[in-house]
Amino acid sequence: MDTSAASALRTVTVNRYIMPLREGGSLPALADANDGFKYVIKFKGAGHGTKALIAEFLGGEIARTLGLKVPELVFAELDEAFGRTEGDEEIQDLLQGSKGLNLGMHFLSGAITYDPAVTEVDGMLASQIVWLDAFLTNVDRTAKNTNMLIWHKELWLIDHGATLFFHHSWDNWEKHAVSTFSYIKEHVLLRFSNELEAVDAEFKSKMPAAFLRSLVNQIPEEWLQWEGIELSSDEIRDVYFQFLTRRLEHSSIFIQEAIHARAARI
Repeated sequence: MDTSAASALRTVTVNRYIMPLREGGSLPALADANDGFKYVIKFKGAGHGTKALIAEFLGGEIARTLGLKVPELVFAELDEAFGRTEGDEEIQDLLQGSKGLNLGMHFLSGAITYDPAVTEVDGMLASQIVWLDAFLTNVDRTAKNTNMLIWHKELWLIDHGATLFFHHSWDNWEKHAVSTFSYIKEHVLLRFSNELEAVDAEFKSKMPAAFLRSLVNQIPEEWLQWEGIELSSDEIRDVYFQFLTRRLEHSSIFIQEAIHARAARI
């Protein structure tokens, strides 16, 4: 795969709200779009706002570039009138607060939640996912909430909105970039991940700086209009780029943490 540049996401228009998916804390929804497909829509008007969408976008597209299975992501446009006829006031407020560009994830019809008690995961694949989540500082791939699906007998990754949690405070991002990420000890696949050092060497070669730069440059302008911060949108994009490149350069820090955490569990 050519990783010199990130693939551009398609943009669709949401034309029918089907139902809320209330198991998600940010109240995502199943919806139809104008391309004839169904999507799980993550709304910018939800709890963590556009930062959760940025994390979902960056995390999902990095996972895809590394060869992991992620449902297609799209930019999902909601027009001014969308949601006005929704009877539920909470949902109507969410939709009205999300006009413009949101994020959609292709709906995997018939997929079931991954259950670690039922399905073991190959050591290489487990190591790849653990590496990804340590790199992205993903706190949300635990036994309680695996955020993985089995679809057509294959493992698919979903919900990366809890990654890159440094951006919720926006303080000391340099320190976070070289953190050990102790939360990896809770990862649902950690006990299977016996190829972490091999994966580290492989994955670092798949994400050149040019790819990461082109990826963060795709973050939509309207997702970067944050209150209480004086940085321009380009400066915010540059922080994401610097965070990711610095974390990649210092991957041995979080890989050794994961190896030690696994040794303590098996």
